[in-house]
Amino acid sequence: MSRHACDSAVKPLTINDLAAMKMRGEKISCLTAYDASFSELIDKAGIDMMLVGDSLGMVVQGHDTTLPVTVNDMVYHTRCVSKARRRAFVIADLPFMSYSTPVVAAQNAARLMQTGGAQMVKMEGAHADIVSFLVGQGIPVCGHLGLLPQSINQLGRYKVHGKEPAEAKKIIAEAHQLQQSGAGLLVLECVPASLAKEISAQLTIPVIGIGAGVDCDGQVLVLYDMLDIGIVKRPRFSRNFMRDAATIEGAIHTYHQAVKQAQFPSPEHSF
Repeated sequence: MSRHACDSAVKPLTINDLAAMKMRGEKISCLTAYDASFSELIDKAGIDMMLVGDSLGMVVQGHDTTLPVTVNDMVYHTRCVSKARRRAFVIADLPFMSYSTPVVAAQNAARLMQTGGAQMVKMEGAHADIVSFLVGQGIPVCGHLGLLPQSINQLGRYKVHGKEPAEAKKIIAEAHQLQQSGAGLLVLECVPASLAKEISAQLTIPVIGIGAGVDCDGQVLVLYDMLDIGIVKRPRFSRNFMRDAATIEGAIHTYHQAVKQAQFPSPEHSF
């Protein structure tokens, strides 16, 4: 069989594939990606999902926060990533103030999918009405609860969310609201591992953690953090996978295996 024939047999994962992975207890691996070269490398290593995150504002563009990132930025980087990937599921962030109303959200999500090639869009916060509207238009949505980087000016600083019982109860309720509104995935960022475990067990949709303990259905890290490069300080919940790797590809493969085998995150990378 020719190499071309082998390549053509590879099909991109779908949201149904990810849901099936949760059902059978297989962990889902995810990394952020911002360009074609890393997209191909991540895809080759077997990573299940790539998130084109607005974190590019900090690790690529050099901003202090994600707020300056525009929809045009996201469309451009999503297109770069989606053109190079063959198997991994591609999600793109809706950046700050790009989903202020259902119609605005739909227009921007359409650009990320039509021009960018995203299979799903992600938005921060419990915007159940917007999620419901987008899903009604055929747009798959990933929710995001816990630490919401786009709200940094309101929060004042990056911190763990859900440590207090009332706040934990609120996050649980919001997670159910997002699922009921049609969200197909949920990202939990910087929440106690015990809370993330409870939410992951209660929801039928896959829950992807970042700084949320090992009991989520999957894990995501910022690519630059796990490779220990860039101008931004590596957060506590991340791990330098380059430390014991000879190549970047090797580090990504090690991360993938660590997630699949529930060896990452360890307690030292959790709250």
